[in-house]
Amino acid sequence: MDERRLTVAAIGDIHVGETTQYPFRELFQEIAGKADVLALCGDLTNHGKPREAEILADALRAIGIPVVAVFGNHDYECGHLEEIEHILAQAGVRFLDGAPQEIGGVGFAGVKGFGGGFGNRMLDSFGEPAIKQFVHEAVNEAMRLESALRQLDTERVFVVLHYAPIAATVEGEPTEIFPFLGSSRLAETIDRFDNVRAVAHGHAHHGSYTGKTLRGTPVYNVAQTIPKETGRPYALIEV
Repeated sequence: MDERRLTVAAIGDIHVGETTQYPFRELFQEIAGKADVLALCGDLTNHGKPREAEILADALRAIGIPVVAVFGNHDYECGHLEEIEHILAQAGVRFLDGAPQEIGGVGFAGVKGFGGGFGNRMLDSFGEPAIKQFVHEAVNEAMRLESALRQLDTERVFVVLHYAPIAATVEGEPTEIFPFLGSSRLAETIDRFDNVRAVAHGHAHHGSYTGKTLRGTPVYNVAQTIPKETGRPYALIEV
């Protein structure tokens, strides 16, 4: 049994655009020197265009460490999700949605997640069909995460999301948009599993860096804009 600690570099909301000038190649090379795995927490592209994915793929090809990822809402915008996934998979990105991975003795599970709100203010499936459909999407994402977690038998698991599972890491955003930033249904699922050691998500650009689920599992908001202990756009999390 491999008990070696694994360092995960986690970052979300990099929003690579067709005219992006940010030196992502240099950032990823820096990460490769400090981490064992890179986790991309959604909104990989700005508008979900294949050209944006090609730019990101070019920056990732020489990273030299495993890369796992989930999509974010921006990646859906132009309806080219399958093409984007193919382009990034060709560059070595392992998408976790429905396909958990084991790397260095640590299991990685992830889904995009969805909104719906937190705690006793979480949206219920009641009333108009549109509301029921919204809640169904949130429930479905939580169920897909549970299915992924059940496929892993590792003693340590790292969960990768885009939407937040707890309210604490979206604090700093306007309270009016909390229901669109995440859902407690994700945290309820995570707390059913004793082997989950850490959770990383993005989406809340002006939220807070750390929080915990009700059972005490650490949650990190790693959106690129969030200040982190590293002083860099990415977090370094040991599992």
